[in-house]
Amino acid sequence: MTDRWRRESSHPRGDYRVFRVREDTYSHPAVQDERSYFVIEAPDWANVVALTPAGEVVLVTQFRQGVAAVRLEIPGGIVEAGEVPAVAAVRELREETGYVGAAPELLCVVEPNPALQDNRCWTFVVRDARPVDAPAGDSDEVLRVELCALTDLRARVSAGEVPHALIQLALLRFLANCDD
Repeated sequence: MTDRWRRESSHPRGDYRVFRVREDTYSHPAVQDERSYFVIEAPDWANVVALTPAGEVVLVTQFRQGVAAVRLEIPGGIVEAGEVPAVAAVRELREETGYVGAAPELLCVVEPNPALQDNRCWTFVVRDARPVDAPAGDSDEVLRVELCALTDLRARVSAGEVPHALIQLALLRFLANCDD
């Protein structure tokens, strides 16, 4: 019964550079009258847990405007139109940290907020990560690269040092599947 929603109409409502908003109208046999919902159309995102040969995770700290604070994160960013998420993860790793490594392995794919957004967040693991370049993030990014031992990472995540939900989830999934 819950799967009987039918989209009756969809109308663009705004384009805000990093996302668009549309208004969808749905009907359902168990609901009186049509219902209107706003959907944020955003590109998919790709993150990467990069592990060095010494067993350290490559992290970045950067300012996050939404919370007006610097956050500890894994490298990641937007999957460009036509780009494969694994390629985006490798590109973001190199751009933000200067590191490259083995072929990316898919860790997880999640829906950041399916009540409002239509995108997905892909997280990959890149092993044998080594620095080959200086970081070269986007023009509005000020990043600091940091290496963190797995045992320290566990403690830092547990202590709340990684409050970004998508990053915390990725690190917890990674830590649950690794031996340190």
